[in-house]
Parts: sequence; C-alpha cells; structure tokens
Amino acid sequence: MLDLIFETSWEVCNKVGGIYAVLSTKAKTLQQLYKDKVVFIGPDLGDENPFFESVKTGLDAWKKQANFPPGMTVKTGRWKVPGNPLAVLVGFTSLYVYKNQLYAKMWREYGVDSIHGYGDYDESCIFSYGAALVIESVVNFLNAGRVVAHFDEWTTGMGLLYVKSHLPRVATVFTTHATSIGRSICGNGKPLYDYMEGYNGDQMSRELNMESKHSLEKCAAHEADVFTTVSEVTARECAQLLERRPVVTPNAFEQNYVPKGAKYTAVRRAARKRLLGVASALVGEEMGDDTMLVVTSGRCEMRNKGIDLYLDTMNVLRHRPQHSLSRPILAFVLVPGWTQEARHDLKDALKRQKAVGLFNPIITHSIYNEDSDAVYAKMNFLGFRNQPDEEVSVIYVPSYLNGDDGIFNMTYYELLTGFDLSLFPSYYEPWGYTPLESVAMGVPTITTNLAGFGQWVEKELGNNEMKTGVKVIHRTDSNYDEALAQIVKSVIDINVMTPRELDRLRRMAKSTSKHATWEHFMEYYMTSYKTALGIAEERMASKTINDKNNSF
Repeated sequence: MLDLIFETSWEVCNKVGGIYAVLSTKAKTLQQLYKDKVVFIGPDLGDENPFFESVKTGLDAWKKQANFPPGMTVKTGRWKVPGNPLAVLVGFTSLYVYKNQLYAKMWREYGVDSIHGYGDYDESCIFSYGAALVIESVVNFLNAGRVVAHFDEWTTGMGLLYVKSHLPRVATVFTTHATSIGRSICGNGKPLYDYMEGYNGDQMSRELNMESKHSLEKCAAHEADVFTTVSEVTARECAQLLERRPVVTPNAFEQNYVPKGAKYTAVRRAARKRLLGVASALVGEEMGDDTMLVVTSGRCEMRNKGIDLYLDTMNVLRHRPQHSLSRPILAFVLVPGWTQEARHDLKDALKRQKAVGLFNPIITHSIYNEDSDAVYAKMNFLGFRNQPDEEVSVIYVPSYLNGDDGIFNMTYYELLTGFDLSLFPSYYEPWGYTPLESVAMGVPTITTNLAGFGQWVEKELGNNEMKTGVKVIHRTDSNYDEALAQIVKSVIDINVMTPRELDRLRRMAKSTSKHATWEHFMEYYMTSYKTALGIAEERMASKTINDKNNSF
C-alpha cells in the first residue's frame, strides 16, 4: 500500500499546454484510488491563480513547522479540477542564490552539464529543487515509508536527482512527454524518423545548442527507478536519443469534462452560434448553420503540430472549382500567439450583431509580432483574404481560450463542441491530446500515425473512421504531398456526408474516447509505481546490509 504519491510538474495549477491536460484529468482517478495521498507540486508564479484554491488540508500541520531556506514559500490547498487533489505551490525565486552550489553538486554526483544552460533552464531547475525540498520535508515530517515521487519532463529533472541523492528510500518515476532533443531536431526542420538510428543525442545536443537540457533529461531518465513515456513512437525516440528504453504509460482523458445530454446540445448550439457570428462579423457575410466548421489547435509549432499541412489543406480546398463542395468550410486555427488584445472593431461589430466585414478579416486579436508570427505569415503567404464569395475561409485565433479572451468568451472545451471536424496532421506528436479531447467532445478527427494517439487507435481499434470517428493519415519524413492529398480527400468525404452520416460519425468519435479514459489507462501508472517501490526497497535493503558490513 502506498503512503504518498508526489507528482511534480511546471504545469500543475499552471495552464500552459498538453501536460496540464494530462495531469488535471488524471487527478480524479488518482484521488479515487488514493484519497488525499496524492500531492501535486507546481510553481507559485506570484499572480492570483484561478486554478488553485487555498483551503485547509491535511498538510497544514506540516506547513506550520516546515523549515525552508530563507525566502522560500509554499502555498497549500487544492487544485480546482475534478477530484480536487492536494496541491502545493512553491515560491522558489529566493533559491537562485544556491544555483551554483546546486549545479556543482549535480555535476559532481551525476555529471549534469549546466554550464551551457540558457532561457528557461535556470528557472526550471530552481523550481524543481524547491519541489524536492518540499518532498523531503513532508516525507521526514510524516516519517512516510512507501513513497513515490513522480517527475514530469526535463524541467523537473534536477528535483528528481536531489530526491535520489537525499531520500534513497523514496521511489522515483520520471516521465518525458517529448524529449527536448527530439523536439529540437524536428523544430529545426531535420528528418527525425527516417534517420532515427543515425542520431546520437549527445552529438545533436551540441549541434543544436541543447547540451544542458539534454544532459539533465538524460541523467534523470537513467537515474529514475522507472522511466516512462506516453507512446511507442516516443519510446523509440527515447531509446535512441536518451539511451534508455522507457515503459509506455499512455495518456487518457476524464469524461467529467464532457457535458452530457441536453447540456451538451445547448453548449454545442451556443458554440456554433458564436463561431459563426465572429466569422460573419469579420467577413461581412452571414454564414449559415450548414457551414462546415473545422479546427486545429495546440502549441504554436508550425511543422511539429502540422499547422503548415492544415493551412495547405485549406488552400487546396479553396482553389477547387467553385460549388464543388456540398457546403462552405470555415476553418479555425486556435493557437496562442503573442497576443496584444482583442480587436476593438470586431468587438464593436459583435455588439451590433452585424456582418459588417472588417479590414484584415483573417485574425481575431491583434498581435505584437505580425511580421514574425509563423501562422499569420503562412496565411498571408498563401493569400487568405476571406472574401464573401469564397467557399473556404480561415480564421486565426491567437489567444488562450479560458473564457475571457474578449471575442469568444467561451472556454476551449466549450468552443470545441461546436465543430464538425478537427484536423491535427502532426509530424511530431508524442501522444496527441488534442485529437483525444476532440473525439471526447463528439468531434470526429483526422490525425497521423506519427502521433501516439493515432498509433493507439490503429493498433487497438483499426483505421476505419466510420467505426472510430478517427482518420489516421500515414506520414513520413518524405511524403508531405501524399499526406496532403489524403487529408484533402478525407475533408471532402466528410463535407459531402448526409446529416445522418455525420451524426453517426460523432457517435463513433465519442465511443472511441471512452476506450481511452483514465479508468482504463491508470493501470499502466500503478504498475510503474509498484515497480519503482520494489526497486527502492531493494536499494534500502542493500544499503542496510552494506552499513552492517561497514560497521565491522
């Protein structure tokens, strides 16, 4: 039986990307299994946190007597997600004074090269050091025996190494959701898959100026009692670039986030009304409810997330002979950028509820970097203008959708229900939370076999979109045009479907998502925790024997 599970991530109570979705949806099932024995640790970034609730918890007695380095603070409470798990937020900025000592220790004991660190390296390492101090303090206060400390991504690697050094009785688990060097290889336009066996992670880290992040990630992967990743495609990447093959613990989704019955119908209707209303105001033409709404979303990585392929797909469809589509297509790119503010002219048009037609009708928010924003530049290069007579329009929404963006004022999940199709033609996608979220919301999706979720669907359910609501496109390093043609055909196939066929496709999508819930996938984590605890117990037994031998 476990006494405590700690899970540390930069994205605990901090909504940044896919890892937030993984941890926040996993929380409820963990709470059901280990009521208040699970403690999530994240950064205290100083501002008022809408995802964290400061309330009395079982950690209050520990907090009163906790003794940390001067200036370090902790907030205890609960994460405001289903399950309401215990959360500790670490105020870590005062710990920067110990940076050189910490880095020297990690070099001596583990060979972590921090000399070449830059950007977010210091911030991540100092946060994870603070998280490790919290774990050490709680474990010692409670005299807890069977403890698992789970660390997510390279950003928490130094915390894992500190725990390994100072708390050998604590079992450690390290999860990489995407290797830092693999992501960098793809982001720099290099072929990852066809040439995988030819890459050396250490060599590539020097070439791409990634030495420190890669060094830390590799050390954490090797020193952890159990090393995990989210899919087979990333397990292969880890084995090659980090030189240790991980256990696969696939990601899942929590159905509590999905509205049910009449509520779902109402949310979907409201989302469609808002999406069509915004588009009508921008373009200057009323868009009917028969419009096919298509979406892509996620991190702003043009190649890795397949945003380039998404925009090229819409461009091909836009240049088909007029009236060759059964219904017009309105495609959205919901990708956060360097947002300045919601467009004032668009806000005014929405207040007047008129399809007025605005200057530059391809974007909903002003951005600081119009000249360098990758999505905006690609749309302008392809010549998207969203003229009233065009059958395909594309709109860029460069804002986080938390319900207060100034234009939609609905959350991402609420808006997602309004779409007819989602498209995530990723090149580098360790799991693929966005297509899983999509099918959970009853929106059929197109993804690729380079995404972990796409591979899982093919392996477990087969590549038949009429049975799964998921179309898996074959992608390689060298078949961009072929993948583009497949996607164009798939979009057209759905565009010409009857309402009855579309309704069936939505039902199949929802059914697929129910195979990928934490109820089904948590067993992979439980197995990893059990294995890690066994290794930690063997380590302590061996240490006890050695201590006895050394005493003679």
